[in-house]
Amino acid sequence: MSGNGFTTCLWFDDNAEAAADYYVSVFKDGRLGRISRYTEAGPGTPGSVMVVEFEINGQQFVGLNGGPLFHFSEAISFQINCESESEADYYYEELTKDGGQESACGWVKDKFGLSWQVTPPGAVDLVSDPDPGRAARATAAMLKMKKLDVAEMRRAADAA
Repeated sequence: MSGNGFTTCLWFDDNAEAAADYYVSVFKDGRLGRISRYTEAGPGTPGSVMVVEFEINGQQFVGLNGGPLFHFSEAISFQINCESESEADYYYEELTKDGGQESACGWVKDKFGLSWQVTPPGAVDLVSDPDPGRAARATAAMLKMKKLDVAEMRRAADAA
């Protein structure tokens, strides 16, 4: 992976390769790239994975096995702007299974602790409606949800 674009580096303890494999299996256009291994220079065990490059949805990532010093937090998340309800359902289910967790307002945390916002079509339009009353009602409904229900948000926005 090269170029002048941005690459997101994700710090893992020792499971960057497993995480990269997982992400490229969840995202249909995902692909693995180069894998670099630690040498005798360290600091990791010689031969073990140091970094793994991968790409999902056109975004380049590097998974770094940097040790237990740093952990993911909800302060950083990746927003998945879905084209259909079925796509949103797919990502929501895939990212919460096998140890993933639901959070609030469409946020989920995957089994590696990385946070994602699964956003079905129309959700952002409702909470940013130019009519402040509609936006407020849609937002109030959204704040009560884990998985976003756009139909319910729309009903709340339309209620006067």
